[in-house]
This record gives sequence, structure tokens and C-alpha cells, in this order.
Amino acid sequence: MATQLDLEEQEQLDQLKAFWNQYGNLITWALIAVLGAFAAWNGWNWWQREQAVSAGGIYGELEKAVETGDPATAGKIFDDLKSRYPHTAFAQQGGLLTAKLQYEKGQAEAARSTLQWVASEAVEKEYKTLARFRLSGLLFDAKQYDQALKELDAADAKGFEALIADRRGDILLAQNKPDQAKTAYQQSWKELDSKLGYRRIVEAKLAALGVAPEGEK
Repeated sequence: MATQLDLEEQEQLDQLKAFWNQYGNLITWALIAVLGAFAAWNGWNWWQREQAVSAGGIYGELEKAVETGDPATAGKIFDDLKSRYPHTAFAQQGGLLTAKLQYEKGQAEAARSTLQWVASEAVEKEYKTLARFRLSGLLFDAKQYDQALKELDAADAKGFEALIADRRGDILLAQNKPDQAKTAYQQSWKELDSKLGYRRIVEAKLAALGVAPEGEK
């Protein structure tokens, strides 16, 4: 009996060796790939957390510069933030914050440059759209109407439709295109929640053009 068991075990062992000789390398490389992917995923998450923490520290410095109303310092801090951590939400938020201060301090050109960076480099579409919307306002102020409309055309994140249509109406009206402006204002009015006070402002713009919002008499 013992001899028979030994023979069976030896046969199984030989089969296992044959199987491993044929497929061992493939299995080993597959395991390495799986474990490597798992390690890379953990490493990526760790790197992302480290990036966020470091970027958050710089963003805190930027907020302090903005609070003191120092656009020069804010601009330098933002340059550091975007060069070191360009793909973080802090860099995108920092750009919008810096541009606001620059504009308030009369540095319209610097504000435009900052917003252009956010519009082109931001990861989230919402930040891109918000940057383009604000940039269109600066271009509108500078009477660069065609360029302002181009920025609005590229601002396509969900949830901004009403504001974008309203801004488009303002620009078209400034270009002496009242019929197109009416269409834009009508779209804005439709997109706005009826409970929002801003809707009455759009109604006033339509009334100034001699029309009522569609659906009203």
C-alpha cells in the first residue's frame, strides 16, 4: 500500500513539475504584473494625497496674500503653485482667486493671463468653464466682443447655461445685434430657476428690448 501511495505521489509530483515547466514563467509574470499594478495604484493614491497636502499649504499662503490685497505676492505664490502642482484643484481655485484680486486692483491684463491658464490647463471642466466665463467678462469690458463670444462658445460645463446665455446676450447687444440678443436672453430666462431673483434681471433686459419671456403674455 505504501509503495502504491508513493508511486501516486511521485506521479502527481511529476505532473506538477511538467505543468510548472510549461506554465511557470507565464504564471510568475502574471503575478508580477498584478502585484505591480496593485503597488502602483497604492503609490499613485499616496502621491495624490501628498500632492494635495503640499498644494493645500501653498494655497493657504495664497489666501493670506489675497486677504491682504497684495496682487504681486499673490501672483508669485500662484506661479509657484501652478508650476509645482498644476493638476490639483488648489491650482485651479488659486488661479480664479488670483485673477479676481488682480482685476480688483486694476491689473486686467494680468487677470486675463491667469484666467487663460485656468481655462487651458484646468483638469475639471467646471473650472475651465468658470474661467472662460470670467475671461469673457474682461474681454467684454475691453470691447473685444468676438473674442469674448469665442470664450463663451468653449464654456460648456453643465449648470452654467443660463449665465453664459445672459452674458452672450449682453455682448450681442453691444454689437448692435438686438434680435440675436433677444434669443440669448430668452434662453437664459428658460434655464434660470423661477425662484432665482436673477431671473427678474433677465426679464428686465427682455422688456427693454420690447419682448416678454416666451411662455408669458
